[in-house]
Amino acid sequence: MEISKALLLMGVGMGTVFSFLILLSLVLGASKGLVPRLSFMMPDPEPAKPKAPVSAGRTGVSEVAVAIAAALRARA
Repeated sequence: MEISKALLLMGVGMGTVFSFLILLSLVLGASKGLVPRLSFMMPDPEPAKPKAPVSAGRTGVSEVAVAIAAALRARA
């Protein structure tokens, strides 16, 4: 008697999950055709404008090299 109840409960649970998966598959299949038709309502965002290159400011590459060389000479 207990086994028949367990099998019934298992069948109902598996049937529910299987039904949900079939329904999910149908909804996804339907949305595959519907979403492209509604895409005009959600346009793609504008691409970001490229930023201007960052300049080194007052410290150029040669000035940094001189500062490193001075620090190494002072250390020695």
